[in-house]
Amino acid sequence: MNRRVLQGVIAVLVVLWVASASMFQVKETELAIKSRLKKIVATDFDPGLQFMVPLLESVQKFDRRVLTRNYPAEQFLTSEGKIPNVDFYVKWRISDVERYYLATNGDEEAAASRLAEIVKDGLKGVIAKRTIQQVVAAERSEFIGDILEFAGRSVQQLGLTLVDVRVKRIDLPEEVSESVYNRMRQNFARQASQLRAEGDEQAQRIRAEAERERVEVLAVGNRDAEVIRGEGDAKAAATYAAAYQRYPEFYSLHRSLEAYRNSIGKQGDVLVISPKGEFFKYLKQPGR
Repeated sequence: MNRRVLQGVIAVLVVLWVASASMFQVKETELAIKSRLKKIVATDFDPGLQFMVPLLESVQKFDRRVLTRNYPAEQFLTSEGKIPNVDFYVKWRISDVERYYLATNGDEEAAASRLAEIVKDGLKGVIAKRTIQQVVAAERSEFIGDILEFAGRSVQQLGLTLVDVRVKRIDLPEEVSESVYNRMRQNFARQASQLRAEGDEQAQRIRAEAERERVEVLAVGNRDAEVIRGEGDAKAAATYAAAYQRYPEFYSLHRSLEAYRNSIGKQGDVLVISPKGEFFKYLKQPGR
């Protein structure tokens, strides 16, 4: 009886082992390769639980996320014959897991080493076309675009996709550092002078336009004022003429009073004039 129990337990354990060995799980962050007798039979696994034949088949998993690798400084030759030290890092991910496995045997260190050589060749070609100043001031998109042009096909042969190449630091040789910085300062000073000159030109143009508009506004205003003043004088003259024709004596008195007011002046003024004549006729008593 005990022997039968033992055999049953062993059979259950064997079944559990076979069931466990027949299953494997692929995470969303993983890529997997299933091999049968060292020959790849499947690579396109969706995330989740998968099955295989124990003992005959094996599974290897790889990270499908973007990987980052920093590389030590390397010397590169610029178009002007200078040799700066450039620190850089690379971002990459596996795009073809089967090709990646065949090219590197699934060894991440081997893949990073081969990728470094490819990227260095790309950097060498990109930097060789530029001066140090152009390397320092280059746009990142332009820089990575040129490197991908040099290294893209070689990277694809490894089953990888080059996501980004970023230069972290550029150390210039002592003998050229100061001259490079001086040229950069001169270029920036020249750009600043050009911008100031363009600003002054635009300011003068705006001031001239404003002055022209001011003159035009004043001319139009003076013209309208003269027209209105002329019309007012004409209406006043017409009013005086109508009053004189209707009441000539009253009009003569009114004009005389205005003349007295304007000519005699303020209190304390001395006016020496003959009282005889038409000017003072309204100041005389009747009959005198």
